[in-house]
Amino acid sequence: MSTWLITGASRGFGLEIARAALAEGHQVAATARDTTTLRTAFPEAGDALLALPLDVTDEARAKAAVAEAVERFGGIDVLVNNAGQGMLGAVEEVGDEAARAVFDTNVFGTLNVLRAVLPVMRARRSGHIINITSVGGFDGVAGWGLYAATKFAIEGFSESLRRETEPLGVQVTIVEPGYFRTDFLDASSLRREETVIADYAATVGQSRERAVRVNHAQPGDPVKAARIIVGLGQHPDAPHRLQLGADAVDRVEAKLDLMRDELAAWREVSVSTDHDDVPGV
Repeated sequence: MSTWLITGASRGFGLEIARAALAEGHQVAATARDTTTLRTAFPEAGDALLALPLDVTDEARAKAAVAEAVERFGGIDVLVNNAGQGMLGAVEEVGDEAARAVFDTNVFGTLNVLRAVLPVMRARRSGHIINITSVGGFDGVAGWGLYAATKFAIEGFSESLRRETEPLGVQVTIVEPGYFRTDFLDASSLRREETVIADYAATVGQSRERAVRVNHAQPGDPVKAARIIVGLGQHPDAPHRLQLGADAVDRVEAKLDLMRDELAAWREVSVSTDHDDVPGV
């Protein structure tokens, strides 16, 4: 039995991960801005569930929530950073306030929770951090630039964090879901930029239309994904990065192919910038 702390657990991926963890017999500290859903979703959980109010942008509250979880369960074995906010709009269209808001939740909110949990894991020399990003954190597409930027940021510091914490017994795994049938494309989770620049109709406009068209018809099954994620939390050799969904795998493969082709085509230009007295690379 392990103790899990899951952010954004009142719906979508977070709710299903909490459900899967409880079904496996784990203890779960589930956090959300509004814990009403959590208290009614798991009537049979009993003492195995601790519902905690948390807005991840509130660093003091993040520390308090972790302290409450540790007091209740004695520690935290697995952290799932799932809380996040979507943003749909062209890079030029999204204003400063909206851009900062999505970074505050997705990036700085994740950092707040990490800083609260890592001292607990370091002290025990064990733990597993699972950061839920998106295939958009590896491959940015039109209309999702600001959202992708937040997920790229999480992937960047997660790669460094893994190298920092592995010698201390703490694993870090990045999970990159594709389109899953959650409420992510609903207004409750996704902010759509109201400013619309006509020049982007053929690119960003298509993304806006697709978001409406595929909402609640996405190919990914969040219940299956949750089971995979709970399995990761128990795996001694969990991958550093895992894609979920055939669409995510296809996008990553396509980008890797593009990167290999461009690297090969421009290799001589790239290496030509070294000093002449440096041995060949």
